[in-house]
Amino acid sequence: MAYPLITVFLFLFASNTAHAGDLDTRINEFLTPISNAISSFVFYTVPVSGTEFPLVLGWLILASVIFTFYFGFIQLRSWRHSWHLVRGHYSGHANTPGETSHFQALTMALSGTVGLGNIAGVAVAISIGGAGATFWMILAGFLGMATKFTECTLALKYRIYHADGSISGGPFMYLSQGLADLGLKRTGKVLAVIFSICCIGGSIGAGNMFQANQAYQQVLNVTGGSESFLADKAWLFGLVLAIFIGMVIIGGVQSIARATSRIVPFMVVVYVTTCLFVILSHFSSIPWAFGQIIEGAFTGEGVAGGVVGVLIQGFKRAAFSNEAGLGSAPIAHATARTKEPIAEGYVALLEPFIDTVIICTMTALAIIITGRLDNDTLTGVALTSDAFASVIPWFPYVLAVSVVLFAFSTSLAWFYYGLKSITYLVGKHPSVDMGFKLFFCACAVIGASMSLGPVIDFSDAMIFMMTIPNVIGLYLLMPIVKRELSDYRQRLKDGEIARSPK
Repeated sequence: MAYPLITVFLFLFASNTAHAGDLDTRINEFLTPISNAISSFVFYTVPVSGTEFPLVLGWLILASVIFTFYFGFIQLRSWRHSWHLVRGHYSGHANTPGETSHFQALTMALSGTVGLGNIAGVAVAISIGGAGATFWMILAGFLGMATKFTECTLALKYRIYHADGSISGGPFMYLSQGLADLGLKRTGKVLAVIFSICCIGGSIGAGNMFQANQAYQQVLNVTGGSESFLADKAWLFGLVLAIFIGMVIIGGVQSIARATSRIVPFMVVVYVTTCLFVILSHFSSIPWAFGQIIEGAFTGEGVAGGVVGVLIQGFKRAAFSNEAGLGSAPIAHATARTKEPIAEGYVALLEPFIDTVIICTMTALAIIITGRLDNDTLTGVALTSDAFASVIPWFPYVLAVSVVLFAFSTSLAWFYYGLKSITYLVGKHPSVDMGFKLFFCACAVIGASMSLGPVIDFSDAMIFMMTIPNVIGLYLLMPIVKRELSDYRQRLKDGEIARSPK
């Protein structure tokens, strides 16, 4: 009964949105001063070798370096066991607590990170920072694996179980409960509330409205632009997208996990295969492309200033893409069916590797190797599309499908993040659950139909604001993770953690 009501509501809402020409003006006028105030704080910069360096980026880089050394380069010591976990070799028994498998938890988290950042964001980074930004993207992805391991381990350790069998876990739980165990109950509560509010803002803006908007623009481009049937029907595109989102989210986290476990592997395989085809079509230029990446990473005008500028672009894109340290992915990983927090930490560290080290690097290589990086007139999705189209003329159609799938899956994941944040703030109530579903779907219609400048600035600021309380909590709780890791490794060595029966 609930889904037909959502569909009727969305149709009536979309019909009105189509004629509300000043809606975007009102929204943007309201958000502009708020966005400017928050952005000036979150993205505060300091001059480094003549380049403006965002402090929030330094905050994330420092954390990833500290966790990498503190856990003894966990990224390099866990590959085999991580893949065994994803493949279900240690999946436990039917009565093991959790709502999703390791694989489903990973793909749900990946659905929130693999998206437009891998297509458009990478192109922006290397068009500004040059080929060398790719090197720093790869390094940031590698270091981010340790951050993701830390936060997702804590998400499992401090998750809670509701009366209906559902699970809530993530930064709002390990900040409130974990810090309370350390005698910092009030501090943990404040940090958890800040995180939850920011996560809700990020889920609505960047996780929903922006995704719908960019998906519509890409479909519009390949269907004729201003001559397209959809040229004045953005609301219709948004309505269709919202209905599909509603079809999935109405079934809860298990429905979301089932959808993402099918969509994410499919779109990753399609996109990576296409990248490989483009790269291998210029096989003889591969050594040259890697040479450009290495050379560009450590040289530049003014050397120091050039290197810092390239580093900023690479790390910024990696942070936007894999979300290590933001605290979003732990909410998805908290649903995993396991009794071992460290096991899900092992699974989660694969996420930055797949998202940044593989997919982002593939995009960058394709652009560099086709020589399209010298085209100063294109950036973002247009630059990526042009690079691929130079080898595969019909690639813009593949890109349009990829963008829609990326946008759809990203919206599913961020709906769940937003819902769990609301649940933490006000409690678990059916009316709250349904209200947020209706509102989230309506925002997809608005996002496709409106110009989103201040909305995106606001949501980006909210997303990066999440890193402040989250990383503070990770620093305070990382000794607990280290104890859990030592215990898990010893029990694994002693054979106390048995493989699942085949």
